[in-house]
Amino acid sequence: MEAMARRGAGMLFLLQLSLLLLLHLRGTMGCALVAVDSPVVPLGSAVTASCTIQSKLCRGLEQEKVRISWMLDNEAMAGRQSRGAGDTEVSNLTLPQFNRTQAKLWCWVEWNGTKQRVGMAEIRAGYPPSKPSNLSCILNLSDYGLTCQWEPGADSHLPTSVALKCAGSRAPAVTGCTPQGGRSRCTVPRRLLQLYRHMEIWVSATNALGTAESEHLCMDPMDVAKLDPPALRSIQSIPFQTDCIALTWDVARSNAHMELQCELRYRTPQDTAWALVTNIAGHAGSAQCCGFLFGTQYRFQMRCRRSLARGYWSDWSPGRNYTTHEKAPTGKLDAWWSTRPARGGKGMEVQLCWKAPRRQEANGKVLGYHVTLSPRRRGRDPPMVCNTTHTHCNFSAPAGTRRVYVSAYNAAGEGAVTEVVLLERKGQPLAGLRAVPGGEHSLWVHWEPPRVPVAAYILEWLRVSSEPGRCSACWHMERDGAATAALIQDGIEPFQRYNISVYPLYKDAIGVPVHAVAYSKQKAPSYAPKLHLKSISKSSAELCWEPVPVEMQNGFLTGYTIFWANSTTDVSSSTLNPSLSSFIIQELKPSTLYKVHIMASTAAGGTNGTSLTLVTTVLDDAEIQFLFLTLGLVFVLLILLLICFQKNGRVKQQFWPSVPDPANSSLGKWVPVELQQEPLQVPGVKEPGPATISTVTVLERTAGKPPCSAEPSIPRAVPQEGPGSPARGWTAAEPCRDPCGSGEPVQYARVMGSGYKGQQHGPPRLYLRSSSTQPLLLDPSPSPSPSPLPYENLWLGCPEDGGCPEELPATFPLLQGLRIGGAEELPDCRAA
Repeated sequence: MEAMARRGAGMLFLLQLSLLLLLHLRGTMGCALVAVDSPVVPLGSAVTASCTIQSKLCRGLEQEKVRISWMLDNEAMAGRQSRGAGDTEVSNLTLPQFNRTQAKLWCWVEWNGTKQRVGMAEIRAGYPPSKPSNLSCILNLSDYGLTCQWEPGADSHLPTSVALKCAGSRAPAVTGCTPQGGRSRCTVPRRLLQLYRHMEIWVSATNALGTAESEHLCMDPMDVAKLDPPALRSIQSIPFQTDCIALTWDVARSNAHMELQCELRYRTPQDTAWALVTNIAGHAGSAQCCGFLFGTQYRFQMRCRRSLARGYWSDWSPGRNYTTHEKAPTGKLDAWWSTRPARGGKGMEVQLCWKAPRRQEANGKVLGYHVTLSPRRRGRDPPMVCNTTHTHCNFSAPAGTRRVYVSAYNAAGEGAVTEVVLLERKGQPLAGLRAVPGGEHSLWVHWEPPRVPVAAYILEWLRVSSEPGRCSACWHMERDGAATAALIQDGIEPFQRYNISVYPLYKDAIGVPVHAVAYSKQKAPSYAPKLHLKSISKSSAELCWEPVPVEMQNGFLTGYTIFWANSTTDVSSSTLNPSLSSFIIQELKPSTLYKVHIMASTAAGGTNGTSLTLVTTVLDDAEIQFLFLTLGLVFVLLILLLICFQKNGRVKQQFWPSVPDPANSSLGKWVPVELQQEPLQVPGVKEPGPATISTVTVLERTAGKPPCSAEPSIPRAVPQEGPGSPARGWTAAEPCRDPCGSGEPVQYARVMGSGYKGQQHGPPRLYLRSSSTQPLLLDPSPSPSPSPLPYENLWLGCPEDGGCPEELPATFPLLQGLRIGGAEELPDCRAA
C-alpha cells in the first residue's frame, strides 16, 4: 500500500511540473519577436533575421541575463547578441547562402538552465516561374469549347498560380480557364470565345518571385477546329478486270455546312506503311481510286478538315476491309532444277523447283501449279507430270528432254506458261565469292563476275548439318546479269553456319558453282569438348577430345587452348589449330598431379570445358618394360644355372660334394674269402704320420687289350661310421664300369683303420682287388716280394677336407709314383 501511495504521489508531481512548463512556454512565446528580411527568397541567396527579447514580458527572465541562440530546423546557428533600446536583448543572424526550399528558423533563450523556443519564422526559397511553351489549342465543334495545352517548364519550388488568358479584338483580357490538379491544360468555354474573329490567347504563371507568360497566339477559333470523322459507306471494284475501286462516305452533321478536304488511306495485312490518297472533295460523298492489286484484301480509312488547309484533321474513320476481284496470274516464274540418270538407265530423274509468283503477279490466291513436258496448244492440253500446290516437283522424263513447262492458276484461270530449259552445268565459274553478315537474319553475298556476259545468277544456301527445308527457302534467282551482290534473308538464323553457292546462268549453259561459308552473327561456342586421357608417362600426357559439332560452334573456331597446372607452378597453356583433336603435353614432372582443361574459341569469345585431373607416372613405359625384361632375364639365368648345376656333376660337386656311406656300399657287404679268414689287426697307438690315404682306386688292364685313353669311371662312395669304430672307413656305393668297354666291374678297395693326421692309430692298411679277384694287401711295412700283378692307371683320392700330399709317404713303397689328386679331378665316377 505504501509503494502504491508513493507511485501516485510521483505521478501527480510530474503532471504539475508539465503543466507549469507548458504555461511558462506560452508566456515566453509572447515576449519575443523574430523578423526576417523576406519570407520568400531566391534559392541560394542570403537571408538576414533578428530576434528581439523583451525581458519584462518574459516571466522568469526579469532578473536574469538573457542568452539567445538560433536553430534552423534542427541545425544550430550562431548569431550576434546585443542590448537594444528599452531594456531589450537583440540577436542578429545572417545566412550567407540559403539552399533549402523550405525551413523554420527558431529563436531560443536559456531559462533555469534549459533552452526554450520563444519565436519562429518560416522561410521559403525557389525560382521565378518558367516561361510556358508549345501552347496549342483545338476547337471542339460538339460543344465549341476551346481546349488548350502547353508545357509548364521547370519547377520553381514555390506555390505558382497558372491561368489561361484570352482577349478579343475589342475586349479586355480575361482569364479563360485555370488548370486543376497540377495539369497543364484547360478548356475556354464558348461564352468567352469570338468565332470567326481573331483572338489573342496566352498562358500566365505567377509566384512570389515574379510572373512569366508564354508566346501569344493570334487566331480565329474556327481555324483550330477539329472536325468529326466521316463514315465510309461502301467500296466496290468497278469496272470488272480493272484495278480501280469506287468509294462512298457520309460526313458528320456538325460538318455539313463546311467546305471539307478529305484524305483516304489503305494497306494490306502484310504492309506496315499506309498508302495515302489526297485532295478528295469531302462534300462529293464518292470517289474512284486505281492502282490496286487483284485478289488482295485492303483496309480503308478516311479523314477530313476545313478547306484551305485550316484547322486540324479529324480522327481517322473506323476501318473497313475489302478484297478486290481476282485475275489469272501473270508473269514468269523463277525456276531451278537438277537432273540425274534414272536407276534403270532409261530416262532421267528431274527435281524442279520454282518460286511462288510475286503478289503483284499472283492476282489473287494461287491454288496450284501445272508441270508439263510440252507446251499448251489450242484444242488440247498436254499431259501433266505434276499438279501440285507446292513449289517443287520430282518426276521422271525421257532421255534427251531439254524443256519443261510450269504455270500457276487461281480461281480466275491459269496464268502464263514459264519455259524451263534444262541446260548443262559446264559454263565458266565466278572469279570470286565472299559472304558477310547483313544482320542477324540476313547475309550479303558479293561476287566477281566472269569475263563472259551473264544473263542471271542462282544463289543457293543451306544450313550446315541440318535437313534442307522447302526448295523455295534455299535458293534465289538474281535476274540482273550486271549485279555483283545480293541479300539473302529466307531461313537465315544467327549462330548457324551456311554454305552458299552461286551459279552464273548463260544463254546456252550454267556455270560451275563457287562456294562460300558464312555466319550472320557469331558468339562463343555453346560448350567446349570433353578431354580424355589417351596415354600418360612420367614427363608427358596425351589428350584427345571429340570436336564440337557445327551446330554448337556458334561461329568459326579460331582454335583450342589447353591449360594445365599443378599445385606449385603457374598455369601453362598452348593454342592449337581447330582441326586437331589430340595434343601431347610435354615436360611434366614425374609422380605429380595436374589439372587440365580446354577452351574452344571463336572471334566472339571462348568457352571453358570441364577440368581433367591426371597424375604422371614414376617410370616411363620403356623403363618399366626394360625393368621387367631385366628381371625376366635374371630369372631365366637363375633357372639355367640351376639346371646346369643339376646336370653338371663337377659343378655340383664343387658346391654340394657327395659324401659316400661305406656302410651301404656293395663292397662293404662283400669280403673275399681270404680276407675273411685273415684276422684284422686293430691299429694301436702310433705316432702322427705325415699323410692319410682316403681312397685308392685300382684299374686292371686285361691281357691282350691296349690301354685306354679315357680315364676310368670312379664309383661314388659315401662315408660310414659305426658306433664304437675306432676309425673312419669308406665303402663303395656301386662299382664303376670299365671305361674301355669291357663291361666288367672294376672293384676298388676299402681303407681299414685309416686315420687323420695326428690321431693315435696304427699304420693304415689298404686292400686292393684286381680283375682276377685276388686280394692284395698294401701294408705300410716293406714287403720282400712285389705284387703278383702289375697295376696301371691307379688313382689315389685325397680326403675331402685336407690337401693332397705332393707325394706318397715312405710307408707305402708300393704306391710310389702313383697319381694323386682331389675329388674334382676324378673323371667319370664321382668320389667324395
